[in-house]
Amino acid sequence: MPTERRDPALHERSQMREQNRLPEKATTEKRQEVELPPAYGENADGLPEKVFLLRQKLYRKAKQEPKFRFYTMYGLIFRRDVLEAAWRRVAANRGSPGVDGLTIREVRELPGGVETFLSLIAEDLKAKTYRPQAVRRVHVPKPDGRLRPLGIPTVRDRVVQTAAKLVLEPVFEADFLDCSWGFRPRRSAHEALAEVRRNIKSGREEVYDADLSSYFDSIPHDKLLKCVRMRVTDRSVIKLLRMWLEAPVVEPSDGDEPPKVNRPKSGTPPEGQVPQRGSGRTWQGGVISPLLANLYLHWFDVKFHRLEGPYRWANARLVRYADDLVILARYLGQRIVAFVEDTLEEWMGLTLNRRKTRVVKLADPKASVEFLGYTFRYDRDLKGRPWKYLNAEPSKQALAKARDRVRELTAPRIGYLPIPALVGRLNRYLLGWQNYFKWGYSRKAMRQINRFVRESLYRHLRRRSQRPYRKADDASWHAEFERLGLVYL
Repeated sequence: MPTERRDPALHERSQMREQNRLPEKATTEKRQEVELPPAYGENADGLPEKVFLLRQKLYRKAKQEPKFRFYTMYGLIFRRDVLEAAWRRVAANRGSPGVDGLTIREVRELPGGVETFLSLIAEDLKAKTYRPQAVRRVHVPKPDGRLRPLGIPTVRDRVVQTAAKLVLEPVFEADFLDCSWGFRPRRSAHEALAEVRRNIKSGREEVYDADLSSYFDSIPHDKLLKCVRMRVTDRSVIKLLRMWLEAPVVEPSDGDEPPKVNRPKSGTPPEGQVPQRGSGRTWQGGVISPLLANLYLHWFDVKFHRLEGPYRWANARLVRYADDLVILARYLGQRIVAFVEDTLEEWMGLTLNRRKTRVVKLADPKASVEFLGYTFRYDRDLKGRPWKYLNAEPSKQALAKARDRVRELTAPRIGYLPIPALVGRLNRYLLGWQNYFKWGYSRKAMRQINRFVRESLYRHLRRRSQRPYRKADDASWHAEFERLGLVYL
């Protein structure tokens, strides 16, 4: 049998292919070493196993290939296990019904219950006939007497938005920088506050405190979707996001006039109410809104840390919690101020509130910075030693809001409520307030709140109904409040 002779050119190309495979294998082994953050390393949120593993895979892929663009994401949103996980989150958050009047309880009571409800959603998404319903606009009072607009999407739309968030969040989380703390899984406001304190103590005592005017209502839709396309190019997903961004908002009108309908030209999806765990704050935005809002400002984070940004040439540091951001440096000159103004306003199309935006030099006497409900300032040493310490305590505005809330809970109109139920409401609010404001030096503020709560409850009990509340003759009011179960911070 004659020996087969090889074509030298073919042999050379074969060797080149083999050599090209080696880096790919080495890269694959390196990719398996991607360190997962706590939010994706352990299933602390109780997601179904397959959904948790899906989010892990998406995060790994995005982290390993920073320039990769995901082009087949839509089908993951209407996966049955993803929709079921989304439903459980929406049901746990409760919330009011939207324009269709359908509540969480009524969904469970529908023919076929939740199973049929989710099947219909999946069919609409798969056939691409899903269209979001209008958002119901209501107004809730703010502590200063003004009204805060609050939009409520339907339960159906909240489920689909949550499913989209479960799928899209890992992709964008892989890109987000460590300077961003707000509305991200397993990150909290306390960590952002600790980062501010650490930077001040390290000598960065000049702070640029930026305030964005109506950030969530002013994000340009076209620029936001361009940010999405940097990672996700699936046209069906882009269309879904655009429909939420442009969903009409229906506001009931007084009298016989028809309701007012407004279709927003900018901003994230109209507001709903979603509690943010671990932060002590309540998010007033659509389920997908925090993710999109973070994604847009992520590009400010990126530009800040590039070679042409203050991180490099001024050794400055950025700490951001959603739209609340501060920049800390040893010296804050006009160059940093110009960079922030040009980037946020000219490049991103946002608006800085010049009246509230300021540069603070903490080395100056009585200078202070407020961030996430806390005030940072240097105070005299409590033991009389010849140096100052960095104080971080609940701000005056935070204390004022707490007093306003206690007044609401003990107002005369609450007289119909049984005393144990009233005390229970107070306790729930106080424990939540304590859980957030226990960070830093908060003992003095908590004593003030304790005193105000007991004075308010005393006045409420004395004027209650037609007959004042009667305690045991030999008991002090302090002991009576303890007997009623009122908590002390």
